[in-house]
Amino acid sequence: MTERDTRTIVLLRGINVGGHRLAMSTLRSVLEATGCTEVVTYIQSGNAVVTPPSPAPSNLAATLSAAISSAAGYGVPVVLRTRAELAAVVDANPYPGTDGKHLHVVFFADEPPAGPFAALDLPAFLPEACTLAGRDLYLYLPKGMGRAALPTALEKAGRRTGAPVVGTARNWNTALKLLDLAGG
Repeated sequence: MTERDTRTIVLLRGINVGGHRLAMSTLRSVLEATGCTEVVTYIQSGNAVVTPPSPAPSNLAATLSAAISSAAGYGVPVVLRTRAELAAVVDANPYPGTDGKHLHVVFFADEPPAGPFAALDLPAFLPEACTLAGRDLYLYLPKGMGRAALPTALEKAGRRTGAPVVGTARNWNTALKLLDLAGG
């Protein structure tokens, strides 16, 4: 197994929004203190690419979340994807040719239940659209995330059906950049 194969994308939820601030220099220091190496952060919204410690803890996401939460002073959910998993997300894009600012991916920690999706009349949100593929939800939002109705409706449906899950969204440009930082 090469180092490229072990590269892991660390996606933090709720960083630098709603008054919660965490400097990326602090994030890098915390990740290094957990034994991660080759730590690279990308933009201020909680993205990092690391080589996990060897041997990696049995639940690396929980280990990283606890360390980051301790440093930040508030809970910081962490979602992980390996380089190979992120490459598969990019390869499976159901909306090819879409502008990178209008395509988003919600990376879930666990595969979400179908309930919230079945509870909505998705065609009513057109031209907004979504496609769930395992633990990843692609969102095509032609008016942008800030003006989109579909993400809010999905979140509310998840709460109503008792099925909220930990996830964090990134626009397509960020997903592509993280894959590049992980070694393509």
